[in-house]
Amino acid sequence: MNAPVAKQLDDYTIDDIYNLPEGQRAELIDGELYMMAAPSRVHQKFVHFFDWTIGNYIHSKNGDCEVYPAPFAVFLNANHDIYVEPDISVICDKDKLTEEGCKGAPDWIIEIVSPSSRSMDYNKKLFKYSAAGVREYWIVDPQKQLTMVYNFEHETYEEHSFTDQVKAGIYEDLEIDFSGLHFE
Repeated sequence: MNAPVAKQLDDYTIDDIYNLPEGQRAELIDGELYMMAAPSRVHQKFVHFFDWTIGNYIHSKNGDCEVYPAPFAVFLNANHDIYVEPDISVICDKDKLTEEGCKGAPDWIIEIVSPSSRSMDYNKKLFKYSAAGVREYWIVDPQKQLTMVYNFEHETYEEHSFTDQVKAGIYEDLEIDFSGLHFE
């Protein structure tokens, strides 16, 4: 899903993202372009589940945060050298939201691991999200049936199986129950 593309003369820029053919998606991290393949059905089932669950929670609490599923543009820093499309982005500071997407770090990011995105999600994005000020990062790995919860705000890490209820760190009373998901 995320394979780097070599460029001969210069590093890639945000202009290269904007000039991709219609329907082609990529992420830009420190001058490298990572092309994205179409997600699997299971991947999309997770995205829908999180979008629906978190969105309903926010709505039921009359909350100010907003949830955005991919594709949704996130510019992690002011100079646009990191452009990502997290599977789920939760943004509580509406000043970060523009017509282009989110300028700055979302409060909560969830990435659903695909075979081709494994290294990006577990390594590069983990570091970039932490450094950019994301408060909480979940790596949901359908193959391992695990959810890794990085709460950067409190410097904690937890690992949960898909039979667990997982507490969201940015909310006091949101627990996400994975046990109802079926992936035949």
